[in-house]
Amino acid sequence: MTTKKENILSTALELFAQEGFKATSTSKLAAQAGVSEGLIFRHFRNKEGLLKALMDQGEERLTHIFADIISERDPQQVINKMFSAIKAIATDPEQSHFWKLQYKLKWETETYDDLKMEPIRVALTTAFQKLGYTHPEKEAQLILILIDGLVTKLFLSQNFDIVETVNILIEKYKE
Repeated sequence: MTTKKENILSTALELFAQEGFKATSTSKLAAQAGVSEGLIFRHFRNKEGLLKALMDQGEERLTHIFADIISERDPQQVINKMFSAIKAIATDPEQSHFWKLQYKLKWETETYDDLKMEPIRVALTTAFQKLGYTHPEKEAQLILILIDGLVTKLFLSQNFDIVETVNILIEKYKE
């Protein structure tokens, strides 16, 4: 991938996450990325193509993050790695922009894709089963709802310390 193409993707991710997909014009994106609008169209055809490229990159990141959690056999480590992934995402600006974009798109399009989190739900349910929880499916669902709420709070609040809150959850779910 060329440096200019990477720069376009990086700038688009930041702008789409901050301002929303619909509110960000390709002319503004081009100006901020320091490229011509025509170059954006040459690489991505249109704004939707650019969003698709960002989403494809995000899916790759998600697959990488999930692989470590899903492949873990120790049930306590599955839970710990899930929470650690949230802390890592929250403290990495590029990851934060990607997830903020995901949340903005969820609200802009009024859609919620449960399937993205299905592998994690299964891994957490299995972990809670192995740990002897009475309602492992409900515990997994609770964790995913908590994470969704925490990430929403992170993106909508100025001074929310997600790391401290996740540390409390890690302590709560220790064996």
